[in-house]
Parts: sequence; structure tokens; C-alpha cells
Amino acid sequence: MELWLYTIGSVVLVSAISFVGILSLLFDRERLNKMLLFLVSFAVGGLFGDAFIHLLPESFEKLGAKLTTSLFIILGILLFFVLEKFIRWRHCHIPTSEEHPHPLVTMNLIGDSVHNFIDGMLIGASYIVNIPIGITTTIAIILHEIPQEIGDFGVLVHGG
Repeated sequence: MELWLYTIGSVVLVSAISFVGILSLLFDRERLNKMLLFLVSFAVGGLFGDAFIHLLPESFEKLGAKLTTSLFIILGILLFFVLEKFIRWRHCHIPTSEEHPHPLVTMNLIGDSVHNFIDGMLIGASYIVNIPIGITTTIAIILHEIPQEIGDFGVLVHGG
């Protein structure tokens, strides 16, 4: 029972990090618009840094098969390309009185959902090993989530 409480508590704590965007309420609209380009750039830099400095080298090292790894990378790019085209195809361009979100918002939310699901699985798996490893993993994920959520907030505000 104690293991479940630690796991659920950690997942709730990590999920609460997404509320970091509430800090934007402290800024007026003009200042927030000036910060928006920086936040979107921050998100892109964070994603590129994570992919090119961390994920790709580790994938090539662990899998060993460079061709297989490269094919998975291309498959992932094509999957999101098709998903983006599908979302844009379903995107309405008829002028209406109501605002509708940019397809970028939908793509970001889908990617973030998958990302958060994997974070939850990592937390659960680490607590299965033992509680100190679970706590350490939770702290590492929180430190990873803070800049990622700030960047996501910028992308979501920019997209409408």
C-alpha cells in the first residue's frame, strides 16, 4: 500500500508542475506577448537539445543497429508529419465569430500526452525497484518538466 501512495503522490506532484503557466497571470498582455517568442524558442531549443544531445546518441549506443535506429527516427518524423497533415486537413478556414486553436496546439497536446504517459510509467517502474530510486526518479523528472512545461505554455499561448 505504501508503494502505491508514493507512486500516486509522485505522479500528482509531477502533474502539478504543468501549472507553472499560471505565473503568466502576473504579467500584463503586452509583456506576455514580448516573452512569447522567447518561450517558443525555449521550447524548440529544449526539444532539439533533448533529441540531439541525449536521445539520439543514446539510441545509437544502446541499439547498436544504426540502420534500425535511423528507420525508427524517420518513422517517427513521418508519423507526426501525417498527423499534422490530418489535423490541418480537419482545420476549418471558414471565418467564424469564435476563435479556434492553431493545429500546433493539437500537435503539442498529443505529444505532451504521450510524454506524460511515459513519465508516469518511469515513475511507476522506478518505485517497483525501490522507494529511494522512485524518489530520485521523481526529482529528476520534476527538474526535466519545469523547463519543458514553460516551453509548452509558450507554444500553447502562441497557438491560441
